[in-house]
Amino acid sequence: MIQVESVSKKFDALQAVDRVSFTARPGEIFGLLGPNGAGKSTIIRMLMNIIAPDSGEIFFDGRKTSEQDKDRIGYLPEERGLYKKDKVNDILLYFASLKNARMDRAQKNIDDWLERFGLTDRKFEKVEKLSKGMSQKIQFIASVAHDPDILFFDEPFAGLDPVSADLLKDSIAALGKEGKTILFSTHIMEHAEKICTGLLLINRGREVISGQLADIKSSYGTNTVAIEFDGNADFIAALPYVKKIMSFPRWIEVELSGRTYTGDLLRTLASKTAGGTISVSRFELMAPSLHNIFISLVGDKKETSHEENLQNSKT
Repeated sequence: MIQVESVSKKFDALQAVDRVSFTARPGEIFGLLGPNGAGKSTIIRMLMNIIAPDSGEIFFDGRKTSEQDKDRIGYLPEERGLYKKDKVNDILLYFASLKNARMDRAQKNIDDWLERFGLTDRKFEKVEKLSKGMSQKIQFIASVAHDPDILFFDEPFAGLDPVSADLLKDSIAALGKEGKTILFSTHIMEHAEKICTGLLLINRGREVISGQLADIKSSYGTNTVAIEFDGNADFIAALPYVKKIMSFPRWIEVELSGRTYTGDLLRTLASKTAGGTISVSRFELMAPSLHNIFISLVGDKKETSHEENLQNSKT
């Protein structure tokens, strides 16, 4: 279990992380979410003891982190890097050796992962001959070859095509089912919604919201309704509490001014149905997306990144 308690980190004039706390449990896929420059990578580097927090504490399984924890950790960095002149199997065994893994077990893990990713025939090729997508899969295998029980993935889906991204999501989900503690960062909310169970959403180094994904989405309710119908639904756009309508074949998505208006809309539809104007076959409240929750909490304006703030402070 990972426990982060009121951790802060400052670089010169930049407050990169400001009193952040969260807990990630074994078997949980914990999402560290936020826009670029929010402080996600800084948090991961503190978890790995690459940099020390200015204040606050970090615990693994109830004790403070130490150098001895490094062999338990698998890390996929945002800045990918492999030795291009080396062969795939050699580089994977090398990374496993850095974690003091038994080479026979590491080789079995490597073979299993290469097969899972359809890369067995690339085992003895040089890295420089691989495509970008293949290289990213090899980098992922390097982070898990020593069978760690704690995994940190920093923007793991960056640059992957949709098929490869889905394969990686399935692989991360499978690792979670094995009881590993997994934390991954991303600025793309849709990725987190598909696989994470718990999350911390940060902006400008500060917590926006944290908790279990299901609890967060239910607590924010929804002000969007999907309506499938036959007939004329033009009257809906004229209702005073309707903010926006998106039209699709045979159904519409209606955004209301507030979730309290869903009852008003339902009553209006019932009246119009009775009058023969429209026949409704589906009326469904749509769960809010993480993206919409984030926008509702921090606004839709362009945020100045931490890096830009730091640069501005020097001018």
